[in-house]
Amino acid sequence: MSIATRIGQIAAGTLGAAAVAAAARGAVVVKKRRRAIEERPEDKTPLGTLRSCPVTVVTSDGVPLHVEIDEVDSAHHNGGASEVTLVFVHGYCLNLDCWHFQRAAYRGLVRSVFYDQRSHGRSGRSSLGNATIDQLGDDLLRVLDAVVPEGPVILIGHSMGGMTIAALAEDHPELFAPYDEGGRIIGAALISTTAGGLDPSRLLIPVLPAKLSGGIANSTMRTLARGHGIVDRFRAMGSSVATVFTDVFAFGDEVPEAYVEFVDGLLSQTPFEVVAEFFPSFRALDKFSSVAAMGRVPTTIICGTADRLTAVGHSRKLHSYIPGSRLVECEKAGHMVILERHGQVNAELDQLLASATRDAASA
Repeated sequence: MSIATRIGQIAAGTLGAAAVAAAARGAVVVKKRRRAIEERPEDKTPLGTLRSCPVTVVTSDGVPLHVEIDEVDSAHHNGGASEVTLVFVHGYCLNLDCWHFQRAAYRGLVRSVFYDQRSHGRSGRSSLGNATIDQLGDDLLRVLDAVVPEGPVILIGHSMGGMTIAALAEDHPELFAPYDEGGRIIGAALISTTAGGLDPSRLLIPVLPAKLSGGIANSTMRTLARGHGIVDRFRAMGSSVATVFTDVFAFGDEVPEAYVEFVDGLLSQTPFEVVAEFFPSFRALDKFSSVAAMGRVPTTIICGTADRLTAVGHSRKLHSYIPGSRLVECEKAGHMVILERHGQVNAELDQLLASATRDAASA
């Protein structure tokens, strides 16, 4: 045996031992973090259980969207054309159930529309070429035309939902104007989102197996997408790791175990093929020059300071591009601020609603 061969064997053995040791240390960390999550105070909120009779809206390319509408109770209905409708647009790898706390707060009080974006939740699957932010903006317009044909609207978007609103503003800036000036969208809330400059690999961390989550390029995503069934099974097998990753990357502070498991469930329900289809669209996103249209209406921007997916710097940049916008930074909160700081988020939405409807009420 040559010296070179022997050195190679020793090196391989050393590296193998190091890998085993690293894996063992990682398993200990995961186990410790998982136990810590289980020991947090309970919250028995029945997340994701709010429902209303579904409506189907068909997009311009034929994808059926699952839409749910919470109408105003008769005691709160004013019967006027100026009655506002809130339209909630969810983020990447989630579905309309992520708005549980906001839906509970406005249920029966304000007309509210929730829908699953294409290829998410209960909506139909998109063709690969149409899994883009621009198409999502067009989908949003179709939803508005179908279920809010008249009356003022306030748009509320989280993560990819905020990008969807930005796409609509790019294509139809005339919609964003006070109601008494002929506008249709009288207010907007952009939550944990951006209009460009995003490193899309950051969005993948909570939805990939731990071994696959670092430094993934488009070519790798395409390869993984072709074997999406295997990746989905891999994701399902690593439940403890997935839960810990969700806790770390979706939240900032310690939240109840039920919140973590709820979000982890939403992520795991999204097929990896869908994850891969939208990936290139995030890298190409560049709509900061278009969001100024929202400056004509009250716009609130909300983000957690500990958001690891769309960092607070993105929200600060949006604030600088949207004249007169309000920036709210939720201390130590993560990407799922709509759950983690639902009380603070709802209070800000209340203020936005009051401000945006002031003109609509007198129109």
